[in-house]
Amino acid sequence: MRYGMNPHQSASVVAGHGPRVINGEPSMINYLDALNALALVREADRATGRPAAASFKHVSPAGAALAGAVDATAARSWRVGQAEDEAVLSAYVRARDADPRSSFGDAVALSRPVDLATAEFLRAVICDAVIAPGFEPGTVGVLASKRGGRFLILEADPGRVPPATERRDVLGVTIEQDRDAVPVATVLPGDAGLEETTRTDALLGLAIVRYTQSNSVALVRDGAAIGIAAGQQNRVDCVRLAGAKARTWWLRRHPFTEHLPDAEGMGRQDRLNWQVRFAGQEMTPAQLRDFEFLFGTEARSRYEDAAWRGEWVATLSGVTMTSDGYLPFRDNVEHAAAAGVSTIVEPGGSARTGEVADSAAAHGIAHVQTGLRLFHH
Repeated sequence: MRYGMNPHQSASVVAGHGPRVINGEPSMINYLDALNALALVREADRATGRPAAASFKHVSPAGAALAGAVDATAARSWRVGQAEDEAVLSAYVRARDADPRSSFGDAVALSRPVDLATAEFLRAVICDAVIAPGFEPGTVGVLASKRGGRFLILEADPGRVPPATERRDVLGVTIEQDRDAVPVATVLPGDAGLEETTRTDALLGLAIVRYTQSNSVALVRDGAAIGIAAGQQNRVDCVRLAGAKARTWWLRRHPFTEHLPDAEGMGRQDRLNWQVRFAGQEMTPAQLRDFEFLFGTEARSRYEDAAWRGEWVATLSGVTMTSDGYLPFRDNVEHAAAAGVSTIVEPGGSARTGEVADSAAAHGIAHVQTGLRLFHH
């Protein structure tokens, strides 16, 4: 490999059949991101029958989505027009739009072959790698010219089945376990009374948390993640973080955010970063001064006004939350309700699951227990 986890560490693949390296030289993190992302999109595609895409950073997804309608905000932000609903490009645009600041410099995974429209889009955004089960004619040439010829292109074998067991070495200790291979569709109760769109969101959400570093929670709406929390040490922080990301995603769709004045010479990613800071109300004093200089005093007044934020966030609804572990306390439900969650899918089995279910019912939230924990480390 180019190097291991860090540039001062050497690394090599010593066993196993990995993806074919078409262009570039992968590091260990590139491999970990690509392989975990590939597993996620394959499972999401298999469970729903729709093309899937993921945007991975540091071995967890910043976003993941199924092919579907690209809304007006995402279309304007990414300058794609209305991508075809069933095209793999629509899946990636929706995945990247979940948390565009975190997706900067991501590894891209697609469940279907890369077409020319997707290759042209990837060439125009800041990403480091792509893994897919194939590449249509002409696409490799488009992608290989990216990053001065260093862009990493990996081709996955669509027919490859991972081994039944997996191993990990830590400080000279080799640990072997069964691969986590229970299909998520088999553990989502058919009698849960979920509408088809909600069930699809739940299946995508379960695939997401299966390949997100634990503890993890995913908030999904209309076949796309709008908030993912990874690697938290307690469950309620997962819900709060995912909820904060979902609210920022929704506030980016408010006219105040969308129609910030254009700043001369500002590129797409910089504008997106300012919109995220504005929507999330998270600027430092220095950033706030820069923001006022770039966008004007009226925009700063809007930034500091809490009234419109609360009114707009209250309209967010139809969100499905999935959790890789059980919800231990009812406060998880209360934070979920504040993020527009109408369905919670979790393993269940906590000593307080009854209280959690009662809280969900009190908030008008459907509560589904799968019995399957999906920790990933």
